[in-house]
Amino acid sequence: MAVPKKKTSKSRRNMRRAHHHLKASSYVECSNCGEMKRPHHICAACGHYDGREVVATAAT
Repeated sequence: MAVPKKKTSKSRRNMRRAHHHLKASSYVECSNCGEMKRPHHICAACGHYDGREVVATAAT
């Protein structure tokens, strides 16, 4: 069984975990209404995707 020979310091342990953080979500502007939306997703505000209406939204 593998057993560490020396104690791993807090600094070395935290340097190893430096890339474990969450990435920031990316957003793009909807080409139809200008609202911010996730890339490759249907716009929640107007229901458009790739230049056409995919989901009919209630008119307000």
